[in-house]
Amino acid sequence: MSGHSKWSQIKHKKGATDQKRGLLFSKLLKAVSVAAKENPDPQFNPRLRTTIQTARDANVPNENIERAITRSSEEKNLEEVVLEAYGPEKSALVVLGITDSRNRTIAEVRHLMEKLGLKPAEQGSVLWSFEKTQGEWKPKFTQLLSDATKQKVQEIVSSLEEHPDVQKVITNLQL
Repeated sequence: MSGHSKWSQIKHKKGATDQKRGLLFSKLLKAVSVAAKENPDPQFNPRLRTTIQTARDANVPNENIERAITRSSEEKNLEEVVLEAYGPEKSALVVLGITDSRNRTIAEVRHLMEKLGLKPAEQGSVLWSFEKTQGEWKPKFTQLLSDATKQKVQEIVSSLEEHPDVQKVITNLQL
């Protein structure tokens, strides 16, 4: 009776959860590295302090956080990317990412957007309807959509956030 071993079941579940956790850790550590570029001292850099706290809340080891901070002064090639798109019923989406290869990430995310049925927008055509307050992007105007459309947009957001370079996806939907 192959495939009925308890260890085999545990191994597969643990492998899947470890993979998700590793992806989350790498996204958080990239955010820490980018925030530490400005000033590696969290006392004088509120953005770094916030990203460190977010990483600690996700149980990222302190050693990994410190390594990401020291690596940020050595690595100069990590940069932030902002992509914009229109979704179902003209809902607005802003995709925030951190990457070491801007051209590769833009091409991959745009391909994924088109595959999901989104219409990529020019820089600034969607971003005007969002404002940045306290380091967070928030919509100026919210949009009411049907429940089916909301569900579809949430599925699109989760699919986009699975990409390793995408940090966050922001929409203008009223949830």
